[in-house]
This record gives sequence, C-alpha cells and structure tokens, in this order.
Amino acid sequence: MSNIYNSIQRVLIIGLGSIGRRHIGIIKELLPEIKIIALSHKPVNLKDINYLGLYDCVDTIEKALALNPEAAIIANPSTMRINIAKLLASAGIHLLIEKPISANSDGIQELIDLCQLKDIVLMTGYNLRFLPSLIEFRRLIHDGRVGKVLSFQAEVGQNLSKWRPNSDYKKTVSSKKVLGGGVLLELSHEIDYINWIFGKADWVKSHISKQSKLEIDVEDNATIIFGFKGPTNYEMVGLLNMNFYQHDDSRKCKVIGEKGTLVWDGVEGKVRFYGKKTNNWKIVFSSFPERDFTYIEELSNFFSSIELSKKPHISGEDGLLSVLAIEAIRKSSNQGSIVYL
Repeated sequence: MSNIYNSIQRVLIIGLGSIGRRHIGIIKELLPEIKIIALSHKPVNLKDINYLGLYDCVDTIEKALALNPEAAIIANPSTMRINIAKLLASAGIHLLIEKPISANSDGIQELIDLCQLKDIVLMTGYNLRFLPSLIEFRRLIHDGRVGKVLSFQAEVGQNLSKWRPNSDYKKTVSSKKVLGGGVLLELSHEIDYINWIFGKADWVKSHISKQSKLEIDVEDNATIIFGFKGPTNYEMVGLLNMNFYQHDDSRKCKVIGEKGTLVWDGVEGKVRFYGKKTNNWKIVFSSFPERDFTYIEELSNFFSSIELSKKPHISGEDGLLSVLAIEAIRKSSNQGSIVYL
C-alpha cells in the first residue's frame, strides 16, 4: 500500500518495548513508504535495526528532532512521557501517546494547551475503544436497549507473571512504581471506557492493595465504586475490580437496566442480553478480530486525523480524564473516604 497520508513521511517511535515494536510492525505493513525513526536510550544493535526496518535509530531527542519527523508515537514508560511530549509538540510534531498519557496529571493540561496552540493532533492510545464488541456494547446502552441504567459491574484481571511470556515480569514496566506500573495505570483501559460509556464520574470510593506474592512494588488489586449523578437527584453507581493475579484472563462489564441486563465479554468478543420480558440470555453481537486489529484502527485514526486536521477518536483530554480519576482513586484509598472529582 502506498502512503495515502501525504503529510506524513517520517514517524518517530519513542521506546522499543513490546508496544513500540508492535507499532513499527503495523506501520511497516500498512505504509511501507513511511520512514520510521526510533529513539531508544538503551543500546540497539545493527541487526535489530535492520530486522525492524528502521530508517534510523538515535539515542537523544535532539538527534531525533534533527531528522524532522512529522509525527511521533510515545511508548516509553508513562513516568517519562510528558516532558518529551512537550519538546515534540513545541517542534510542531503530531503525537500519539500510549495509555496512560502519563503516570500523574502534572503537565498534561499544559501539553493539551500547547498542542491546541500549535494546531497539532494529540491522541491517547486507548486502543480498546476500537474493539467492535465494546463499540456495540456502548451503542446498545446509548440506544436504550436496557432502558434506564441502574448499575454496572466491571472487571479486568490477568496474571502478571504470564502476561509477557518472553520477559521476566519483575523487570517490566508493570511491576515498577518508578516506571508507572500497577493495575490502575497498566489496566486503565477500564477507567477510560467507563468514562466513554457512562460519562465522567462525580465521585469515587476505593480500596487499592497488594494481595498476591508477586515480586512487585505496586498495587496488584483495586476495587472502585463510581458514582454518577443524574437528573432529579438520581444516582447511578458502578463497581470496577482490577487485579494482576488471577489465572483466567477476564475482561467484562455487566450493565443492569430497567429493561434487562447487557454483558460485554472482551475475552470472548461477545455481547449478551437478558430481557425483562424474555427471561433468557441471547447473544446479540459476536466479533473476534485478529490481535492487531485495534492497533491498526488506532493508527489509521491517528494518521487520518493529521491528514484531515480533525480531532482524534481518543483525545488528550480523554487521557487527562483517566489520570485524574486514577489520582482520585488513590486519594480515596489512602483516606478511606469518598473523593469527589
């Protein structure tokens, strides 16, 4: 496929971990004419550079900027993203920042304002929003399939020691506080899609902890109650549980409404409905695309947003909203009380 995005000739990838390498592979397949530059502070040998098909690999941001990339994908640890993003934005470079956009909210609004001033795209990499089953789940809720939403129960869990089979979990970003690890940041897809489906929560009440024997210095469990205030003093409450230690992978959300119950299973790629009148379960949607599908859609949305000068599907503001929720969740757990957003 030729490069259909005429304004993009060179893309900078920051971070050559698993996600950075995945983005490189997808760009090479979709748009082989684009020149890919990598910035890695760790040594990269010539064999690896050739294997990845890189135009160049540099070890400083100054060297990267000298190669004049039009767009950048920031996939280094979340504690290191905002400062480098500001440098790139100042140079007029469009940005896709992997989720979470940062480990804390410091500097995110300034980055958003800078990108608006420079008229450049700022996208947050919550690729789960491109999953067909989650898109359909949200559509059915918004179209009133369950009627008035009374509550929801969401969960996500997988065993960190089995997450990346080719690496030692103790050395990964997920296990280290200094790199932005822990379930809240690493599994923040759930917090993003809760905001996307139900809107911004008014308050949270949470408990976060380390429950397992995993050799990590971050939380491996979080239980969060979200409160959403509606019209006429109506309040909808939802529950989210996240963990790093269960052996069966799980990613689900159950929405209970006046007309029935809707369940999304992200592992199976299915949406089920239990109707008030039918009193039985029915699969109303099923889709299980190949593994890279959501990343392909995410990159396509990023590049088309640049080409058409439009807002991306997941904005910098969306990324900030998730980080602010995470900070409120931490505060609630530390204080043992409700925290209002």
